[in-house]
Amino acid sequence: MVRVSIARTQVSVARRRAVLDALRRGAVPESGLDLLATGLDRFEPALDAELDAVTSGASVFKAVRGEYGSGKTFFTRWLGERAKRRNLAVAEIQISETETPLHRLETVYRRLTERLTTPGFPPSALRSVVDAWFYALEEDALAAGADDDDLQSEVEKLLIARLTEVSRHAPSFATALRGYRSALAEDNEATAAAVLAWLGGQPHVAAAARRFAGVRGDLDHFGALGFLQGLLTVLRDSGHSGLLVILDEVETLQRMRSDARDKALNALRQLIDEVHSGRFPGLYLVITGTPAFYDGRQGVQRLAPLAQRLATDFTTDPRFDNPRAVQLRLPGFTASSLVDLGTTVRDLYAAGAESPDRIKALADDPYIADLARAVGGALGGKIGVAPRLFLKKLVGDVLDRVDQFDDFDPRRHYSLTVTGGELTDVERNLTAGDVDLDL
Repeated sequence: MVRVSIARTQVSVARRRAVLDALRRGAVPESGLDLLATGLDRFEPALDAELDAVTSGASVFKAVRGEYGSGKTFFTRWLGERAKRRNLAVAEIQISETETPLHRLETVYRRLTERLTTPGFPPSALRSVVDAWFYALEEDALAAGADDDDLQSEVEKLLIARLTEVSRHAPSFATALRGYRSALAEDNEATAAAVLAWLGGQPHVAAAARRFAGVRGDLDHFGALGFLQGLLTVLRDSGHSGLLVILDEVETLQRMRSDARDKALNALRQLIDEVHSGRFPGLYLVITGTPAFYDGRQGVQRLAPLAQRLATDFTTDPRFDNPRAVQLRLPGFTASSLVDLGTTVRDLYAAGAESPDRIKALADDPYIADLARAVGGALGGKIGVAPRLFLKKLVGDVLDRVDQFDDFDPRRHYSLTVTGGELTDVERNLTAGDVDLDL
């Protein structure tokens, strides 16, 4: 594992607070993941090369595998930060049996637009992206010699030209964009917002707004891929280098009825094929799942063509895993790497504390190691399940108290307790039968 030297990193107060606040809540930070990254340096060259290829118009698919606690969410958000540094937009989508089923791509597209974020705008950045696109079209028209009288018509010509390929598959995408622009021109904000919602895949948009824009019905499964293609075009022309889409917790489809599960697996196979065909230039698509999803009979192996596309040899020493392969394996935390992560967080905390030497003295490396062992022991020795709870305890129960109370000594005044209410459902299930919780 590789430690991050906080001393060598210029960290703003806001970034440090955001990271520590998330850890205190037991959550993965939304940003600042580079401050915590341990052991990910081995993936950097291959992933950075793929991100660079995407910015040049390539498309990439990647599957990430790891048990619970191995850091899949951390990894994908860390990758998202690297993507944003290259001016890619990012959308992180939680696959869900009820709310975002993978076999309904129109729902996946809707979640994508809801979660769309750019380096300058939080979710949903859809409106800012579309507005920037129209601004870019106007600038291009003016640069080509258009005057005020014919600007609108020249923008219309550019719109049609830029979306020619998209319109072959989803003509209503361009139609909705024209409707949105027309509503803005008439200062009809309510209609503009409704048309943009329809463009984002939202159902049940008012019939009056749809009539105004000249579109019908709701987006369906087959139109979703065309709308994704259109969104990529709009992103590119509005100054973004591409789009990173993360489909997290894909393993949840194993719990679906067999017919829905088969449809979802086939939809995933279709997505992979479309990415590899070059239909989506500028798209980096990532899925995450457990080894059981990739290797079990209720997951990928249920559909032979999908299994073939994701096949990766993991029989060798993990040290020699190929980061360029279609599947990446996250080995998960060991006792040593958990301690490394803890000391990294301790140093980050100390760098913003009034008495950093006191933080490092009372929560020194041996104490961090003791706390890591205690949390792992409280979870039945399952170190892989421990990182979230360990960091929550370290920041909220230990470092905060050392920072606020001059006479607090964690070795004398703190005894680790883990209650059932602190565990997620997955943590509770994984440690069932192995741990006596203080309830």
